Amino acid sequence: MPSNVEVKAVVSNPEDFAGVAAQLSQSEGAIIRQHDTFFHCSQGRLKLRDFMDGTGQLIFYERPDSDGPKLSRYSISPTSDPSSLRMVLSDALGVKGEVRKERRLFLVGQTRIHLDSVEGLGHYMELEVVMRPEQTVEEGQQVAHGLMEQLGVSEESLVTGAYMDLILKGVKET
Repeated sequence: MPSNVEVKAVVSNPEDFAGVAAQLSQSEGAIIRQHDTFFHCSQGRLKLRDFMDGTGQLIFYERPDSDGPKLSRYSISPTSDPSSLRMVLSDALGVKGEVRKERRLFLVGQTRIHLDSVEGLGHYMELEVVMRPEQTVEEGQQVAHGLMEQLGVSEESLVTGAYMDLILKGVKET
């Protein structure tokens, strides 16, 4: 199963963060609109990501709920009909909740830097260090820590869990 090391944090100044991420990636980043529907499942998390253009991905992942860099294992299946798949999964499993966001994606080496504007929550960043088969979790964590430092992400701004967890807890916009 593919894996990555992930970090999530609150971003207090999205313009400054985007500027540093753009410098690191030498790009302005790609804008991606996403509507994620989370379904009840017995282990891990199952979500359908709708890209709002007729395409989507069914994603299953397992990741500890802790702050700082952590290993996430995932499986992804593309779909060309996310709305009918959402109906089937909703009937079969029930909907846990939904997350709508606009994501600005920057690529730096093996890392995907996301600047997310999440409806009802505010601005966050995610780092996804895509692990190579020969890499250890510790090596992925070192990459994440190095980028956190370059991006000015403090330990105090780190967040545990998924956006869905924050919404279910009633966390308000930052």
